[in-house]
Amino acid sequence: MTGLANGGGGVAVGMIALPALGFALGPNFVKEEVRWEGVGTPQEFANDTYVSRTITITPGVGETGKTTVYLRARNADIDKEPLDEYNEFIAISTRCMHLGCPVRFVDASQRFICPCHGGVYDFQGKVAGGPPVRPLDRFYTRIKDGVVEVGPRFSVNSELDRFSPRDPAQDLDGIGQYLFPSRPTIRKLPGT
Repeated sequence: MTGLANGGGGVAVGMIALPALGFALGPNFVKEEVRWEGVGTPQEFANDTYVSRTITITPGVGETGKTTVYLRARNADIDKEPLDEYNEFIAISTRCMHLGCPVRFVDASQRFICPCHGGVYDFQGKVAGGPPVRPLDRFYTRIKDGVVEVGPRFSVNSELDRFSPRDPAQDLDGIGQYLFPSRPTIRKLPGT
């Protein structure tokens, strides 16, 4: 009788726990496709200020799947990371790395400002003040058929080294890069 009661309880727990666990962990194993979206010609972007563009990051969900990125041409005087095929143009995310609020570029101060909790980022997107734990995320860029395209998002540490995308409030300096691993289905582009 006791074995039957324990077995029935185990079946009941399994009927509740397994679907909940599958619902919680399932999205971590869905592979996301790499998308590139054209945003303009190279002549539209200067190297001393940002231009905002709206891109679609999740197709098929309407306005919810869109985001704003700030773009500029690479400036050899301030952009010291090695030049490759994915950073001739700098595309910065508008998602604050404190809690994910939207930031905006203020041309007069040459800074990105988060109005929610006072996060301030310099011209390169590095933290200049407030609570954010790392620089603003970036997007890969490339030129294809004379059009600047914006691709997948990636995260950077304070030295602007590339990492697979992380969520806001996850530090990437020091041990933080190991404490906050990226999702297994979202990786940075090969060879970068």
